[in-house]
Amino acid sequence: MTTFTLLDRLIARQVFYSMLLVLNVLVALAVFFILIDSLKDYGKANFGLLALIKYVILKQPGQVYQLSPIAALIGAMMGLSTMALNSELTAMRAAGVSVMRIVGSTMKIGIIFALIIFLVGEYIVPAAENYAQRGRAKALATALEQKSSGLWLRSGGSFVNMGEVLPDLSLLRVSIYDFDNSAHLRTQTFAKRAWHDGDKWWLEDIQQSLIVGREAVNVRHVAKEDWLTEVTPEIVSVFAVQPDSLSIQQLHYYIHHLQQNNQDTRNFRLVFWQKTFMPLATLVLMLLATPFVFRQIRSGGMSSRIFIGIMFGLAFVIIDQSFGYFGVLYDIPPFVGALLPIVIFLGMALFLLRRAARGL
Repeated sequence: MTTFTLLDRLIARQVFYSMLLVLNVLVALAVFFILIDSLKDYGKANFGLLALIKYVILKQPGQVYQLSPIAALIGAMMGLSTMALNSELTAMRAAGVSVMRIVGSTMKIGIIFALIIFLVGEYIVPAAENYAQRGRAKALATALEQKSSGLWLRSGGSFVNMGEVLPDLSLLRVSIYDFDNSAHLRTQTFAKRAWHDGDKWWLEDIQQSLIVGREAVNVRHVAKEDWLTEVTPEIVSVFAVQPDSLSIQQLHYYIHHLQQNNQDTRNFRLVFWQKTFMPLATLVLMLLATPFVFRQIRSGGMSSRIFIGIMFGLAFVIIDQSFGYFGVLYDIPPFVGALLPIVIFLGMALFLLRRAARGL
């Protein structure tokens, strides 16, 4: 079990405080942009001030999770730079503490930070994202409501229940209940699948029950027929599962479910591996921050180091996203697309750290 010495606690306190400070600033900026983007829907249907505030608040855990690696990089650089400017690192080196010992103390708090963020991504982000999207969709589309039994829509004298919306916006387990003017059920239609061809909906593997009089029921089976409805792909798209809103465990089961329904799973597998490697990415970026701190103070102060940290953070995000998108486009295994950027930055960090340890 990892123990914290007095030196570890001294470094951990400064670095952890700096990471939280940077994370708060980054999340505040991200929430501001989410608010601006959400204002375009403000006033539509029931999407008023209360719904807007609730949506923005529920989006914050997701921003904390996504921005944590960059916050770890910049925060570690800020925390150690502050200690360097206060001559604390100089005193440690003069007392015989090696560069690798200081780096080790930094990585200890990095492990704790990465573990906290991992738990946030697994248990808080999925629930918050689910509530945020459901609340926004319900406020914008009052005719469509999501319950435990699926999506419910009222269209004239008909009620429609959709069990699931797949990534290609096709529907599973569609039940249609048609009522007459006296509110009596006349037909009940069940289709295993529904899909849109760009012009209209089609139902597949249909079983329809026709109620004649009060008791007689005629049942017919149809392989395929069109479906005239007010439901559009745009309406159901807000209820399609987004990979970023799922935990690693949920992604594992959902990928298997999509494979059984012949869906493209590359985006979901990429997010699965990116989330799996998120703690490692956080630690690698913290490791990358340490070599710059051991440069002499005259070669650049706090502002230049923060700028370097921001540039490296942006570079990691760009490379990580680029490898992911190109991997999906050119059929590169998602495992490779998610791991390769981390390996590149790890190699860079070890090279720079080796130079710093030699005093170059």
